[in-house]
Amino acid sequence: MSDSPLIVETGSNPPDSCVIWLHGLGADGHDFEPIVPELGLSPDLNVRFVFPHAPMIPVTINQGFVMRAWYDIAASDIAERQDESGIRSSQAVLIELIEAQIAEGIDSTRIVLAGFSQGGVIALQTGLRFNKPLAGIMALSTYLPLAETLAAEKSDENLTIPVFLAHGSADPVIAVDLAYSTRGHLEKQGYQPSWHEYDAMQHSVCAEEIEHMSQWFGTVLA
Repeated sequence: MSDSPLIVETGSNPPDSCVIWLHGLGADGHDFEPIVPELGLSPDLNVRFVFPHAPMIPVTINQGFVMRAWYDIAASDIAERQDESGIRSSQAVLIELIEAQIAEGIDSTRIVLAGFSQGGVIALQTGLRFNKPLAGIMALSTYLPLAETLAAEKSDENLTIPVFLAHGSADPVIAVDLAYSTRGHLEKQGYQPSWHEYDAMQHSVCAEEIEHMSQWFGTVLA
């Protein structure tokens, strides 16, 4: 990771819970910062939001231009020719961020992993395999990476983890069919993801989705 994460805290007391929120391709940690006040979380929730910045790497599908990315994308069919080494490298970075929060006194059961697009890929990859129980995974406009390895690698500690899956029906970047496949694969592995689909939404976030995110945060961090 090239620089320190952005930190935003809510509530009037020291944080006792944490959301580590990963941005998508070409963005940075500031991308989802404006959503924090829009969530309208209860003042009783003392949450530390951690927004890390992906490293600057060349991205094959974008003519090798260097940009912030959690892993390389080699083809337009993003579920094919996956950059396993890049995905696992970012998984290791996210584990370090989780462990840093635990070291600061926040219990793992009070930590949510959230991510949009590429960030959601790393949130799913990491949260389903993490060796301590987490509060939940929020995966926005994204897909399950390295699905063929999940059965062997999934963590017993997070077999019942709440998973929030959200996708736009008109997403031109990550087709909703890939999100359906993600949901189906998770269900086959015994997870019970909550599914949220938004008509006509493209590769973005909408007001209704933010409302649903707020309700979910209020539940898993209650």
